Amino acid sequence: MALLPLPAGAGPKSDPYRSGEWSYNPDLNRVAAAAADWRSRHQLTPAAADETSRVLLLVDEQRDFCLPEGALYVGGRSGRGAVEDTGRVVRFIYRNLGNLTEIASSLDSHTPQQIFFSSFWVDGSGRQLDGYREVLASEVEAGKAVPNPALAGWFGDGTAEWLRRQALDYCQRLEATGKYRLYLWPPHCFLGSEGHGLVGAVQEARLFFSYARGAETPILIKGTNPLTEYYSVLAPEVLIRHDGEELDRRNQALIDRLLGADAVIVAGQAASHCVRYTVDDLLAEMQSRGVPASRLHVLADCMSAVAVPDPATPGEFLADFTPEVEASMKRWREAGVHVASSEDDASDWS
Repeated sequence: MALLPLPAGAGPKSDPYRSGEWSYNPDLNRVAAAAADWRSRHQLTPAAADETSRVLLLVDEQRDFCLPEGALYVGGRSGRGAVEDTGRVVRFIYRNLGNLTEIASSLDSHTPQQIFFSSFWVDGSGRQLDGYREVLASEVEAGKAVPNPALAGWFGDGTAEWLRRQALDYCQRLEATGKYRLYLWPPHCFLGSEGHGLVGAVQEARLFFSYARGAETPILIKGTNPLTEYYSVLAPEVLIRHDGEELDRRNQALIDRLLGADAVIVAGQAASHCVRYTVDDLLAEMQSRGVPASRLHVLADCMSAVAVPDPATPGEFLADFTPEVEASMKRWREAGVHVASSEDDASDWS
């Protein structure tokens, strides 16, 4: 189906879909009525009848990542990254309403005491570790980074030694893969918090699509296991505990559903972390099953890298993962992935 015009937004001309507003929550009745009118006006058919199935996978389009007030705002080097990305994502959805079969949205979902938060760790003197730093297996082995003994009763056999051994094994397994080392993030996306929810503009667009096309828009919860990271939507980073028991498992049902689609389109935050590892996992699954990589489409202008400004030095960053994103985009293209733009017409993507 040809690209559709953009429906009128409820916000100012500079941000008609209110992509940059923390407090925006769409009026659900108004969205349903507007979508019904749009369906009639443009003769939209039910998504279930699509001859070509296209799934848009939105990775972690949550307030804490996508808005400057968020706990872990993904501003990119420009400082406006995720806000502008969101605007492009929602315009892509509205213009391609007739070309998308399903929109699935993952939600990074955390609780206060998880292995990638500072609250989980203390140093040799019992002082909590700072955030925005790596924790190395060698530090755990030397007692310079210690899982908080106060948490031991919640895990394994309830002893501090069990938790220490588990943390050491976890860091060793991460480092053995060569992907990255354990990184401590500031608290973000806590279940029940405002920051956990989808940005209002994205929520409105996915509901408009659902009402206009009679389509499913599933929510995918990830990241609740306190002892492993869950960057990729498809699987946790580590599956096995140090004692050989299961730590977590892959989302096999989602993997099968995505690989069964004619096209999978990925956008979201952050390009350097959850999007990158999701795309890597999808690509690996496609390659292992003989599915052409050309079925995977990445909206490169709908995602930004984590770049943490240094408050003491304007123009410098405490952490900047932009080079990792650039390298990944190059690698994906070489593998046959379609690195696309939100301005593209998705009607022939398969």
